[in-house]
Amino acid sequence: MNKEEVYNRLLKEDNLSKYACLDKDAIRIKEYNSDFRPNYFRDTDRIIHSLAYSRYIDKTQVFTKQKNNHITKRMLHVQLVSKIARTIGRALNLNEDLIEAISLGHDIGHVPYGHAGEKILNEISLNYGQGCFLHNVQSVRTFMNLEKNGMGSNLSVQVLDGILCHNGEEFLQKYEYKEKSIEEFLNEYQQCYENKKNNSNIMPMTLEGCVVRISDGIAYLGRDVEDAIRLGIISESDLPKSVTDILGENNKEMINTIIVDVIENSIDKPYIGLSKTVYDAMNELKTFNYKNIYYKSNECRDLFNAEEMFKFLFKINLEYLQKNDEMQDIFTIYLKYMSDDYIKENTKERIVLDYIAGMTDEFFVSQYNKGRINYEEEKI
Repeated sequence: MNKEEVYNRLLKEDNLSKYACLDKDAIRIKEYNSDFRPNYFRDTDRIIHSLAYSRYIDKTQVFTKQKNNHITKRMLHVQLVSKIARTIGRALNLNEDLIEAISLGHDIGHVPYGHAGEKILNEISLNYGQGCFLHNVQSVRTFMNLEKNGMGSNLSVQVLDGILCHNGEEFLQKYEYKEKSIEEFLNEYQQCYENKKNNSNIMPMTLEGCVVRISDGIAYLGRDVEDAIRLGIISESDLPKSVTDILGENNKEMINTIIVDVIENSIDKPYIGLSKTVYDAMNELKTFNYKNIYYKSNECRDLFNAEEMFKFLFKINLEYLQKNDEMQDIFTIYLKYMSDDYIKENTKERIVLDYIAGMTDEFFVSQYNKGRINYEEEKI
Protein backbone atom coordinates (compact mmCIF):
# COMPACT_ATOMS: atom_id res chain seq x y z
CA MET A 1 0.00 0.00 0.00
CA ASN A 2 1.52 3.32 -1.06
CA LYS A 3 1.46 6.68 0.74
CA GLU A 4 -1.53 7.99 -1.21
CA GLU A 5 -3.64 4.91 -0.43
CA VAL A 6 -2.90 5.21 3.29
CA TYR A 7 -3.71 8.94 3.17
CA ASN A 8 -7.08 8.22 1.54
CA ARG A 9 -7.92 5.64 4.19
CA LEU A 10 -7.12 8.09 6.98
CA LEU A 11 -8.99 10.98 5.39
CA LYS A 12 -12.63 10.96 6.51
CA GLU A 13 -14.28 13.77 4.57
CA ASP A 14 -16.97 12.09 2.46
CA ASN A 15 -19.92 13.33 4.50
CA LEU A 16 -18.61 16.60 5.91
CA SER A 17 -20.75 19.71 6.07
CA LYS A 18 -20.29 22.38 3.42
CA TYR A 19 -19.10 24.59 6.28
CA ALA A 20 -16.35 22.17 7.38
CA CYS A 21 -12.67 23.00 6.85
CA LEU A 22 -11.20 20.42 4.47
CA ASP A 23 -7.73 18.94 4.56
CA LYS A 24 -6.86 20.48 1.19
CA ASP A 25 -7.57 23.94 2.63
CA ALA A 26 -4.79 23.66 5.22
CA ILE A 27 -2.16 26.39 4.98
CA ARG A 28 1.22 26.63 6.70
CA ILE A 29 3.66 29.44 7.29
CA LYS A 30 6.57 27.23 6.21
CA GLU A 31 6.74 24.59 3.49
CA TYR A 32 6.95 21.00 4.67
CA ASN A 33 7.26 17.51 3.27
CA SER A 34 3.93 15.72 3.47
CA ASP A 35 3.61 12.07 4.43
CA PHE A 36 0.69 9.65 4.54
CA ARG A 37 -1.16 11.60 7.25
CA PRO A 38 -3.81 14.25 6.51
CA ASN A 39 -2.80 17.76 7.60
CA TYR A 40 -4.77 18.20 10.83
CA PHE A 41 -4.28 14.55 11.78
CA ARG A 42 -0.54 15.17 11.53
CA ASP A 43 -0.84 18.39 13.54
CA THR A 44 -2.36 16.41 16.42
CA ASP A 45 0.63 14.06 16.32
CA ARG A 46 3.01 17.02 16.46
CA ILE A 47 1.14 18.45 19.43
CA ILE A 48 0.98 15.31 21.56
CA HIS A 49 4.64 14.49 20.84
CA SER A 50 5.78 18.00 21.78
CA LEU A 51 7.77 18.60 24.96
CA ALA A 52 5.27 21.23 26.05
CA TYR A 53 2.40 18.73 25.87
CA SER A 54 4.11 16.43 28.38
CA ARG A 55 4.22 19.32 30.86
CA TYR A 56 0.41 19.58 30.94
CA ILE A 57 0.53 16.81 33.55
CA ASP A 58 1.64 19.16 36.34
CA LYS A 59 -0.05 22.43 35.42
CA THR A 60 -2.80 24.03 37.49
CA GLN A 61 -6.31 24.21 36.08
CA VAL A 62 -8.00 26.20 38.89
CA PHE A 63 -6.87 24.86 42.25
CA THR A 64 -3.19 24.91 43.20
CA LYS A 65 -1.35 22.95 45.90
CA GLN A 66 -4.15 20.40 46.19
CA LYS A 67 -3.19 16.90 47.32
CA ASN A 68 -6.50 15.45 46.14
CA ASN A 69 -5.69 13.45 43.00
CA HIS A 70 -9.22 13.80 41.67
CA ILE A 71 -8.99 17.55 41.16
CA THR A 72 -8.70 18.62 37.53
CA LYS A 73 -5.26 19.38 36.14
CA ARG A 74 -4.62 21.09 32.81
CA MET A 75 -3.97 17.74 31.09
CA LEU A 76 -7.44 16.47 31.93
CA HIS A 77 -9.07 19.75 30.97
CA VAL A 78 -7.75 19.68 27.40
CA GLN A 79 -8.91 16.08 27.02
CA LEU A 80 -12.38 17.05 28.23
CA VAL A 81 -12.46 19.94 25.75
CA SER A 82 -11.39 17.59 22.97
CA LYS A 83 -14.09 15.03 23.76
CA ILE A 84 -16.86 17.62 24.05
CA ALA A 85 -15.76 19.45 20.90
CA ARG A 86 -15.47 16.22 18.89
CA THR A 87 -18.95 15.20 20.01
CA ILE A 88 -20.38 18.47 18.73
CA GLY A 89 -18.22 18.34 15.60
CA ARG A 90 -19.32 14.82 14.74
CA ALA A 91 -22.99 15.74 15.10
CA LEU A 92 -22.49 18.77 12.84
CA ASN A 93 -20.34 16.84 10.31
CA LEU A 94 -17.31 19.06 10.87
CA ASN A 95 -13.62 18.12 10.66
CA GLU A 96 -12.84 16.16 13.83
CA ASP A 97 -9.10 16.03 13.10
CA LEU A 98 -8.93 19.83 13.11
CA ILE A 99 -11.09 20.01 16.23
CA GLU A 100 -8.87 17.54 18.10
CA ALA A 101 -5.67 19.36 17.20
CA ILE A 102 -7.00 22.75 18.36
CA SER A 103 -8.45 21.24 21.53
CA LEU A 104 -5.29 19.44 22.65
CA GLY A 105 -3.04 22.40 21.88
CA HIS A 106 -5.19 25.29 23.07
CA ASP A 107 -3.80 25.62 26.62
CA ILE A 108 -0.16 24.69 26.00
CA GLY A 109 0.93 28.25 26.91
CA HIS A 110 -0.54 28.21 30.42
CA VAL A 111 1.98 29.12 33.09
CA PRO A 112 2.51 27.74 36.62
CA TYR A 113 -0.49 28.43 38.91
CA GLY A 114 -2.91 28.89 36.02
CA HIS A 115 -4.70 32.20 35.49
CA ALA A 116 -3.31 33.60 38.73
CA GLY A 117 0.23 33.01 37.46
CA GLU A 118 -0.67 34.41 34.04
CA LYS A 119 -1.86 37.66 35.60
CA ILE A 120 1.45 38.05 37.46
CA LEU A 121 3.56 37.22 34.40
CA ASN A 122 1.53 39.71 32.34
CA GLU A 123 2.42 42.46 34.82
CA ILE A 124 6.10 41.52 34.62
CA SER A 125 6.01 41.40 30.82
CA LEU A 126 4.43 44.84 30.58
CA ASN A 127 6.88 46.32 33.08
CA TYR A 128 9.82 45.07 31.00
CA GLY A 129 8.46 46.27 27.67
CA GLN A 130 7.59 42.84 26.29
CA GLY A 131 3.91 43.53 25.66
CA CYS A 132 0.91 41.65 27.04
CA PHE A 133 1.36 38.10 28.24
CA LEU A 134 -1.66 35.92 27.46
CA HIS A 135 -1.73 32.15 27.64
CA ASN A 136 -3.44 31.67 24.27
CA VAL A 137 -0.82 33.87 22.59
CA GLN A 138 1.95 31.96 24.38
CA SER A 139 0.37 28.72 23.15
CA VAL A 140 0.75 29.90 19.56
CA ARG A 141 4.28 31.16 20.28
CA THR A 142 5.20 27.76 21.74
CA PHE A 143 4.28 25.95 18.53
CA MET A 144 5.63 28.64 16.18
CA ASN A 145 8.86 29.58 17.96
CA LEU A 146 9.77 27.36 20.92
CA GLU A 147 9.20 23.68 20.09
CA LYS A 148 11.76 21.71 18.11
CA ASN A 149 14.67 23.55 19.81
CA GLY A 150 13.33 26.95 18.90
CA MET A 151 12.49 26.08 15.29
CA GLY A 152 8.74 25.57 15.84
CA SER A 153 6.37 22.72 15.01
CA ASN A 154 5.02 24.28 11.79
CA LEU A 155 1.38 23.55 12.58
CA SER A 156 -1.27 24.58 10.07
CA VAL A 157 -2.53 28.14 10.39
CA GLN A 158 -6.05 26.80 10.97
CA VAL A 159 -4.85 25.03 14.13
CA LEU A 160 -2.74 27.96 15.32
CA ASP A 161 -5.67 30.32 14.72
CA GLY A 162 -8.09 28.09 16.63
CA ILE A 163 -5.65 28.04 19.54
CA LEU A 164 -5.23 31.83 19.45
CA CYS A 165 -8.99 32.44 19.35
CA HIS A 166 -10.07 29.81 21.88
CA ASN A 167 -10.69 32.28 24.74
CA GLY A 168 -13.45 30.56 26.69
CA GLU A 169 -13.78 33.16 29.43
CA GLU A 170 -16.38 35.17 27.51
CA PHE A 171 -19.49 33.36 26.27
CA LEU A 172 -21.33 34.34 23.11
CA GLN A 173 -24.76 33.26 21.99
CA LYS A 174 -23.48 32.96 18.43
CA TYR A 175 -19.95 32.11 17.28
CA GLU A 176 -19.30 33.08 13.67
CA TYR A 177 -16.02 32.29 11.94
CA LYS A 178 -14.02 34.82 9.94
CA GLU A 179 -11.96 33.75 6.93
CA LYS A 180 -8.31 34.84 7.11
CA SER A 181 -5.08 34.76 5.17
CA ILE A 182 -1.73 33.90 6.76
CA GLU A 183 -0.96 37.61 6.95
CA GLU A 184 -4.26 38.41 8.66
CA PHE A 185 -3.70 35.67 11.23
CA LEU A 186 -0.16 36.90 11.98
CA ASN A 187 -1.44 40.46 12.30
CA GLU A 188 -4.08 39.43 14.87
CA TYR A 189 -1.46 37.42 16.73
CA GLN A 190 0.87 40.43 16.92
CA GLN A 191 -1.93 42.78 17.98
CA CYS A 192 -2.61 40.62 21.04
CA TYR A 193 0.83 41.57 22.37
CA GLU A 194 0.06 45.25 21.88
CA ASN A 195 -3.33 45.50 23.58
CA LYS A 196 -5.08 42.97 25.80
CA LYS A 197 -8.47 44.13 24.49
CA ASN A 198 -7.54 42.84 21.03
CA ASN A 199 -7.55 39.35 22.53
CA SER A 200 -11.28 39.56 23.27
CA ASN A 201 -12.34 40.62 19.79
CA ILE A 202 -10.78 37.93 17.60
CA MET A 203 -12.83 35.06 16.18
CA PRO A 204 -11.60 31.79 14.65
CA MET A 205 -11.15 31.37 10.91
CA THR A 206 -12.98 28.01 10.94
CA LEU A 207 -16.23 26.68 12.31
CA GLU A 208 -14.16 23.98 14.01
CA GLY A 209 -12.35 26.71 15.92
CA CYS A 210 -15.72 28.07 17.04
CA VAL A 211 -16.68 24.62 18.31
CA VAL A 212 -13.52 24.42 20.43
CA ARG A 213 -14.13 27.91 21.81
CA ILE A 214 -17.61 27.08 23.14
CA SER A 215 -16.41 23.62 24.26
CA ASP A 216 -13.74 25.20 26.45
CA GLY A 217 -16.51 26.83 28.48
CA ILE A 218 -18.64 23.69 28.54
CA ALA A 219 -15.67 21.69 29.83
CA TYR A 220 -14.79 23.92 32.76
CA LEU A 221 -18.12 25.28 34.02
CA GLY A 222 -19.57 22.15 35.59
CA ARG A 223 -16.22 20.51 36.24
CA ASP A 224 -15.06 23.47 38.34
CA VAL A 225 -18.27 23.20 40.35
CA GLU A 226 -17.63 19.47 40.81
CA ASP A 227 -14.05 20.11 42.00
CA ALA A 228 -15.16 22.88 44.36
CA ILE A 229 -17.76 20.59 45.94
CA ARG A 230 -15.15 17.86 46.33
CA LEU A 231 -12.83 20.31 48.10
CA GLY A 232 -15.62 21.60 50.36
CA ILE A 233 -15.51 25.14 48.96
CA ILE A 234 -19.21 25.01 48.05
CA SER A 235 -22.02 22.49 48.37
CA GLU A 236 -24.57 21.33 45.81
CA SER A 237 -27.27 23.32 47.61
CA ASP A 238 -25.35 26.56 46.93
CA LEU A 239 -25.94 26.36 43.18
CA PRO A 240 -28.63 28.82 41.96
CA LYS A 241 -31.91 27.03 41.30
CA SER A 242 -32.40 29.21 38.24
CA VAL A 243 -29.28 27.54 36.81
CA THR A 244 -29.91 23.94 37.87
CA ASP A 245 -33.49 24.08 36.57
CA ILE A 246 -32.10 24.78 33.11
CA LEU A 247 -28.68 23.10 32.94
CA GLY A 248 -29.03 20.32 35.50
CA GLU A 249 -27.77 19.63 38.99
CA ASN A 250 -24.33 18.18 38.24
CA ASN A 251 -21.51 18.29 35.72
CA LYS A 252 -22.82 15.35 33.68
CA GLU A 253 -26.26 16.92 33.26
CA MET A 254 -24.78 20.33 32.49
CA ILE A 255 -22.52 18.97 29.76
CA ASN A 256 -25.35 16.97 28.20
CA THR A 257 -27.76 19.90 28.26
CA ILE A 258 -25.37 22.39 26.68
CA ILE A 259 -24.07 19.98 24.02
CA VAL A 260 -27.59 19.09 22.88
CA ASP A 261 -28.54 22.76 22.85
CA VAL A 262 -25.49 23.66 20.73
CA ILE A 263 -26.21 20.89 18.23
CA GLU A 264 -29.90 21.81 17.94
CA ASN A 265 -29.07 25.47 17.34
CA SER A 266 -26.15 24.88 14.95
CA ILE A 267 -27.19 22.13 12.51
CA ASP A 268 -26.60 23.18 8.88
CA LYS A 269 -25.73 26.72 9.95
CA PRO A 270 -22.54 28.73 9.28
CA TYR A 271 -22.17 29.46 12.97
CA ILE A 272 -22.26 27.77 16.38
CA GLY A 273 -25.26 28.90 18.40
CA LEU A 274 -26.96 28.57 21.76
CA SER A 275 -30.55 29.12 22.78
CA LYS A 276 -31.17 32.27 24.81
CA THR A 277 -32.27 30.16 27.79
CA VAL A 278 -29.09 28.04 27.95
CA TYR A 279 -26.85 31.00 27.11
CA ASP A 280 -28.27 33.02 30.02
CA ALA A 281 -27.95 30.05 32.40
CA MET A 282 -24.30 29.52 31.41
CA ASN A 283 -23.51 33.17 32.11
CA GLU A 284 -25.28 33.01 35.46
CA LEU A 285 -23.30 29.91 36.42
CA LYS A 286 -20.06 31.57 35.33
CA THR A 287 -20.87 34.59 37.52
CA PHE A 288 -21.58 32.22 40.42
CA ASN A 289 -18.28 30.40 39.83
CA TYR A 290 -16.26 33.61 39.86
CA LYS A 291 -17.85 34.80 43.09
CA ASN A 292 -17.85 31.51 44.97
CA ILE A 293 -15.02 29.46 43.44
CA TYR A 294 -12.39 31.33 41.43
CA TYR A 295 -11.95 34.21 43.87
CA LYS A 296 -11.61 31.65 46.68
CA SER A 297 -9.52 29.03 44.88
CA ASN A 298 -6.28 30.43 46.29
CA GLU A 299 -5.82 32.23 49.57
CA CYS A 300 -4.51 35.82 49.47
CA ARG A 301 -1.38 34.64 51.25
CA ASP A 302 -0.68 32.07 48.53
CA LEU A 303 -1.19 34.64 45.76
CA PHE A 304 1.15 37.08 47.51
CA ASN A 305 3.76 34.35 47.78
CA ALA A 306 3.27 33.43 44.10
CA GLU A 307 3.77 37.04 43.02
CA GLU A 308 7.01 37.25 44.98
CA MET A 309 8.14 33.93 43.48
CA PHE A 310 7.44 34.96 39.88
CA LYS A 311 9.15 38.33 40.28
CA PHE A 312 12.18 36.84 41.99
CA LEU A 313 12.59 34.07 39.42
CA PHE A 314 12.32 36.56 36.57
CA LYS A 315 14.84 38.94 38.16
CA ILE A 316 17.44 36.33 39.03
CA ASN A 317 17.27 34.55 35.65
CA LEU A 318 17.53 37.85 33.82
CA GLU A 319 20.68 38.56 35.85
CA TYR A 320 22.07 35.14 34.90
CA LEU A 321 21.62 36.00 31.21
CA GLN A 322 23.10 39.48 31.61
CA LYS A 323 26.15 38.03 33.38
CA ASN A 324 26.31 35.13 30.90
CA ASP A 325 26.47 32.75 33.86
CA GLU A 326 26.40 29.53 31.85
CA MET A 327 26.45 27.31 34.95
CA GLN A 328 22.85 28.23 35.78
CA ASP A 329 19.82 26.10 34.86
CA ILE A 330 18.42 28.55 32.32
CA PHE A 331 21.54 27.79 30.26
CA THR A 332 22.08 24.11 31.05
CA ILE A 333 18.50 22.85 30.74
CA TYR A 334 16.92 25.43 28.44
CA LEU A 335 19.18 27.51 26.18
CA LYS A 336 21.54 24.59 25.65
CA TYR A 337 18.82 22.97 23.55
CA MET A 338 17.61 26.07 21.71
CA SER A 339 18.78 27.15 18.27
CA ASP A 340 21.18 30.03 17.73
CA ASP A 341 18.43 31.87 15.85
CA TYR A 342 16.13 31.71 18.88
CA ILE A 343 18.83 33.21 21.11
CA LYS A 344 19.74 35.92 18.59
CA GLU A 345 16.20 36.93 17.67
CA ASN A 346 14.77 37.31 21.20
CA THR A 347 15.48 39.75 24.00
CA LYS A 348 16.84 38.40 27.25
CA GLU A 349 13.56 39.43 28.89
CA ARG A 350 11.54 37.41 26.37
CA ILE A 351 13.77 34.38 26.86
CA VAL A 352 13.19 34.49 30.62
CA LEU A 353 9.43 34.83 30.08
CA ASP A 354 9.47 31.77 27.81
CA TYR A 355 11.52 29.83 30.34
CA ILE A 356 9.22 30.56 33.27
CA ALA A 357 6.01 30.18 31.26
CA GLY A 358 6.97 26.66 30.25
CA MET A 359 7.56 25.45 33.80
CA THR A 360 5.30 23.00 35.58
CA ASP A 361 4.07 23.95 39.04
CA GLU A 362 6.52 21.63 40.78
CA PHE A 363 9.51 22.73 38.70
CA PHE A 364 8.58 26.38 39.27
CA VAL A 365 8.71 25.88 43.04
CA SER A 366 11.99 23.94 42.87
CA GLN A 367 13.56 26.65 40.70
CA TYR A 368 12.45 29.33 43.13
CA ASN A 369 13.89 27.44 46.12
CA LYS A 370 17.15 26.78 44.30
CA GLY A 371 17.37 30.42 43.19
CA ARG A 372 16.84 31.61 46.76
CA ILE A 373 19.66 29.41 48.03
CA ASN A 374 22.01 30.70 45.31
CA TYR A 375 21.01 34.28 46.03
CA GLU A 376 21.65 33.95 49.77
CA GLU A 377 25.00 32.25 49.18
CA GLU A 378 26.13 35.06 46.89
CA LYS A 379 25.35 37.62 49.63
CA ILE A 380 27.58 35.86 52.15
